[in-house]
Amino acid sequence: RALSFAFAGRKCRKRDFRSLFITRINAACRLHNTAYNRFIHALNENNVKLNRKFLSQLAVFEPNAFENLVKLTKK
Repeated sequence: RALSFAFAGRKCRKRDFRSLFITRINAACRLHNTAYNRFIHALNENNVKLNRKFLSQLAVFEPNAFENLVKLTKK
């Protein structure tokens, strides 16, 4: 049974991290007066291919770079 629990735990960890990334991006977007869904949609329209993990890293460790991305999406 331990193997089945370990398998489920590995799948759950991926879900938890994605949720954490989305929460971080949403908080950073709110600081710049934009919504998470509009930000992601605008990134896709501008062909910016960054995953949520990297976007959350930018939001936490490089706020100036993240601010430039937000400005890019508001145009």
